Amino acid sequence: MLYILPFLAVAIGYVISLFMKPGSSTGFQLLLSFSGAYLLAVTVFELFPNVYSSGVEEVGIFIMAGLLLQIFLEFLSKGVEHGHMHHHEDRVKFPFLLLFSLSLHALLEGFPLQSSDDLLHGVVIHKIPVAAILATFLLHSKIGKFKSFLFLGIFALMTPLGSWINSVYEIGEPVSAYINAAVIGIFLHVSTTILFEASKNHSFNASKLAVVVLGIILAYLM
Repeated sequence: MLYILPFLAVAIGYVISLFMKPGSSTGFQLLLSFSGAYLLAVTVFELFPNVYSSGVEEVGIFIMAGLLLQIFLEFLSKGVEHGHMHHHEDRVKFPFLLLFSLSLHALLEGFPLQSSDDLLHGVVIHKIPVAAILATFLLHSKIGKFKSFLFLGIFALMTPLGSWINSVYEIGEPVSAYINAAVIGIFLHVSTTILFEASKNHSFNASKLAVVVLGIILAYLM
């Protein structure tokens, strides 16, 4: 399931893109908010204690480095990781920078997944709306269906690849802790941006507040 679920999340996101408009659907926005809350809660409940109990020094530096890395990656991806994507009907070139940004993000997030099923579920829930937005963008562009599916396929494989690399190669405790700390920074930026920047006028309505609280409670109970 460690390798299958992240791949299936992208496939589910693609199916959702065929029936919904991710940018405007209220239900989709609530799913995005739930995924952000769940991911943030799992990061705080699971990843933070594991990293700081490892005994490795200066993990805080790598948390901030991960956060800054995510800011740079979102400069390239234009924010698809947290629900932003602007369609360009005249785009005909393959979006290599977008692929690089999303692939590196997905590869890194795969490293800590084998340590926690809750974190795996959080990444899967987060990846579904991201894949839906991405699929909508690609299919509305003019790069062609083959290139669109190639893009989605590479993106779908990156998180399982990160998990596979971590399980096959014996990564020492300091390096593993530093990678996990960087992933914490990535998750913190993505999840908090989903919760606040994606809100209309940076405010919460009752429905969004409810799904955010539900996401946090489920992350704690599971």
